[in-house]
Amino acid sequence: MASSYNAKEEDGHHSGTAGLGGTAIRTRKPDNTAFKQQRLPAWQPILTAGTVLPAFFVIGLIFIPIGIGLYVTSNNIKEFEIDYTGTDMSSPCFNCSQSFSWNSTTPCKCTLSFSLDQPFESNVFMYYGLSNFYQNHRRYVKSRDDSQLNGDERSLKEPSKECEPYRTNDNKRIAPCGAIANSMFNDTLDLFYIDPNGTKTQIPMIKKGIAWWTDKHVKFRNPGGNNPNLTAVFIDTAKPINWRKPVYELDTDPENNGFINEDFIVWMRTAALPTFRKLYRIIQKKNNMTPTLPRGNYSLEVTYNYPVRSFEGRKRMILSTISWMGGKNPFLGIAYITVGSICFFLGVVLLFIHHKYGNRNNSSDIPS
Repeated sequence: MASSYNAKEEDGHHSGTAGLGGTAIRTRKPDNTAFKQQRLPAWQPILTAGTVLPAFFVIGLIFIPIGIGLYVTSNNIKEFEIDYTGTDMSSPCFNCSQSFSWNSTTPCKCTLSFSLDQPFESNVFMYYGLSNFYQNHRRYVKSRDDSQLNGDERSLKEPSKECEPYRTNDNKRIAPCGAIANSMFNDTLDLFYIDPNGTKTQIPMIKKGIAWWTDKHVKFRNPGGNNPNLTAVFIDTAKPINWRKPVYELDTDPENNGFINEDFIVWMRTAALPTFRKLYRIIQKKNNMTPTLPRGNYSLEVTYNYPVRSFEGRKRMILSTISWMGGKNPFLGIAYITVGSICFFLGVVLLFIHHKYGNRNNSSDIPS
């Protein structure tokens, strides 16, 4: 049987050979180039005791002090947390948690007493926390209309289909639409200080400045331009099913009403984990002579609007100060200390192994 031969095939410059009848047969042999033949110059590090051991010790000596500093800073942050879900019969909010639902016509109120053993200096941040609430669910995260929230009047009249089944109500378009807005947290938390004489004084709290600047001034805008008549803008829309009032009645301040209401904006930034906290209010320090929250007795008055029994969730209120690294979070300091300690320990072990077994291959050990 006849065969064919092509001398150029050896050089790798020909992609095929001539078969019977002169038909070209393609081959998979790569071209004879430095790239395709893997002859490009390369650098390969050679790990030796002289390079590895100092690296382990340097990492350990740098990471451990940083971790200690982060851990101490985190522990210096004061934090107080109180659960007001009302699952226990002894809780003041037990009756509210058992009888309240989204369809309740009147809110339920309860009062919880607590005391602070240490004063809170500087500004104090009040958070509300939820547990077993999965804001990271795929369909939940997508259930919103960003064009509508950005003030697009066309989306106000025709919301995105991603908002289903919270897109229409009573044959009207819902504003804001979607499951995220429909489930907005709406408990009201008021804090009171009780002095030794039993006099109750309400702690003033600021509700502006709790949202990200980019969210407040870029992502969320009211339709109709600057200072619109929100009642006229939203006249042909319906409120979300679980809301008690329409979006244009969230606040009396026009700069904190409608889609630019900061409580609403904070809620719309979804959490990544099922247990989370969101900023609710800020308690500003009045002067340098007195603490923001002195030690003593306090009471938390809750307007119980948000039911959590249906998903076995829990609600809590958190008071916290902050530092240059943010809120209380010991994980970062522990992580630095752990990594630095492991590297330092490995450096000691490898140094011992190198000292004991590093010279075993001397020429004097080789038999003649």
